Amino acid sequence: MHFAAASPPDALLRMSTTDRTCATVACASSVTEMAADGGSSSLHLPCVFSPKSRQYLAVCAQDGRLRIWSTDSKTLHQEYVPSAHLSATCTCIVWAPCRTVKEGPQRKKRKSEAVQVEAKADLLAMGTAAGSVLVYSTVKGALHCTLDGGHSGGVNCVHWHPEDGLLYSGSEDTNIVEWDLQTGKTRSKWKADRAAVTSLCVSPDGKLLLSAGHVIKMWDLETKEVYRRFTGHSTAVTTLCFATTRPPDSNGLYFLSGAAHDRLLSVWQVREDGKDKNSVVSFTLTGEPRHVDLVASNSKEEAVRLAVVCEDGQLHLFEHFLNGPCKKPLSPSCTVQMSDSKASPMPIPLLAAALAAETRSVMLAYGSHLQPAMERAELDTTERHVCLTRDVQTSLSVSMETTVSKVKTPIVNAKSRVLLPGLPGHQAPLKGPSTGTEKRKKDADTKEMSIAERLHEIDLSAVSGKKGAPKVEASLQTDNFAVLLVQGLESNDANILNKVLQTRQETVIKKTVSRLPLPAVLPLVEELTKRLQGHPLTALPMVRWLKAVLMHHTSYLASLPDLVTQLGVLYHMIESRVKMFHKLTRLHGKLYLLMTQMATDDRSNAVSEVEHTAKLVYEEGTNMFWRQKEDDLQHNPCVCF
Repeated sequence: MHFAAASPPDALLRMSTTDRTCATVACASSVTEMAADGGSSSLHLPCVFSPKSRQYLAVCAQDGRLRIWSTDSKTLHQEYVPSAHLSATCTCIVWAPCRTVKEGPQRKKRKSEAVQVEAKADLLAMGTAAGSVLVYSTVKGALHCTLDGGHSGGVNCVHWHPEDGLLYSGSEDTNIVEWDLQTGKTRSKWKADRAAVTSLCVSPDGKLLLSAGHVIKMWDLETKEVYRRFTGHSTAVTTLCFATTRPPDSNGLYFLSGAAHDRLLSVWQVREDGKDKNSVVSFTLTGEPRHVDLVASNSKEEAVRLAVVCEDGQLHLFEHFLNGPCKKPLSPSCTVQMSDSKASPMPIPLLAAALAAETRSVMLAYGSHLQPAMERAELDTTERHVCLTRDVQTSLSVSMETTVSKVKTPIVNAKSRVLLPGLPGHQAPLKGPSTGTEKRKKDADTKEMSIAERLHEIDLSAVSGKKGAPKVEASLQTDNFAVLLVQGLESNDANILNKVLQTRQETVIKKTVSRLPLPAVLPLVEELTKRLQGHPLTALPMVRWLKAVLMHHTSYLASLPDLVTQLGVLYHMIESRVKMFHKLTRLHGKLYLLMTQMATDDRSNAVSEVEHTAKLVYEEGTNMFWRQKEDDLQHNPCVCF
């Protein structure tokens, strides 16, 4: 294992030889555990670098929002919230080829002043689970157009045509749609297979299209007919990419494919004679490929460079000359892992990687999808294994401070106390000057009760639902419970919190939690965590509150960037108690079996033994009964007839 050298710009940490060895073992074991658990995240979230300059990183996180990060300033450049980002989540993201865009009205220049305009990454296509395709423009900072009406199922994959401004999309409805961006309508539509279309790729010359479900098909885009078929994957194909730019009639056209739950990338050769039923090269991986970046080969003398990010968060680099079949699977020339700088290092998952023109330079994105960290790293590819250590907390805090946010939180004096419902930063609605009629109505109404009076009005016996308690109507409604709960969390008043959290009615708990403002959700979870650590009898009502919070506010909690650290105590406490529960259950079973066996033995000993010797014997013919003694076989007459 090789650790990158320390350099201040890359925020690398110096480590001794002993520390390196320990960190290497810990990082490798942690990555193995994370791979066994299914990776850092079971859900595949799109994360793609922009083409050529790698200026932007497009990420669609768990909250359904599209965020475009600047790789130069490491800050959030743009954010777009689709109208149906919760119900119709984003399933795939693909950047369009770079193009020249006029950013505003400019005066006409003379021929001597004419300067060649650099092409920039502008358009971004997003497939949704609702069956529509959203095209976003980074130059406009807004939605460019919406392509809908072509699919009846969720969109699994999209891919741009290299030149003609066309877009292709594959869906769960087994159809492929060719979109025209100038009109925003479908140009062509045809059925691809019996199964869902999970991956698409257009050839560099724009004449061929690869589509795949379980079977890979190569289509002629002019006639929309199948040109070749390739079979070899047992699961759905998730990755398709052309590896060379040579035409198919020269036996030099290659493409690679990867499937779900498969630890191989297969390379296929499109032969002129049609004898291309099997893959010619295989690249071995440590997990399912999630992100693939490739530098295509233009000739036989030029090698193909490949960067693959797997579901276990590792990066594998390959370099190979495609000149025919290779019998043995190829191992990566370099494997890159990332870990934090703590005493016991934990792995940091890599999200995406992009190859640069230089052989050793790679653009990396790692960390969380909500707040990814980006850097351009110089790797020593002569080493088979490279582990990079980063202080993720420091880099995230710096980027958070420099991030441009549209939400402005008002400055609140530290000595002031907020008495209105809500948390600091949330103001009550402003009221205009009151009129005479409003004053008269206000005088006629009864005065509002104070918090102390409200607490005395609460009848815990009626709320708890105990048997025999008088059925008294509660004076406080669920909205008042929510207000009291927020005020108790703000002031940390144990009296208010005890009165509210001792409620045992399921309906009251659910309605109170549903009306709770979002900023008060996390303080409530922290308070419940403290109370759950007490006696099991007192912790039972807290479980009901925690269940209601998870039912109503899971989406909000999932959007928090530091949720893992904030809920770590709760997770470890539940995990420790669950482990002890299994041990206690096994002990209870053994004790129950032992006690049952002992009770059975006692009952069998209490029953007297059955005498098998007859007391009276009747002998036919003599009409007499004989009494048989226990000590001998003498017959004594007992009764005569």
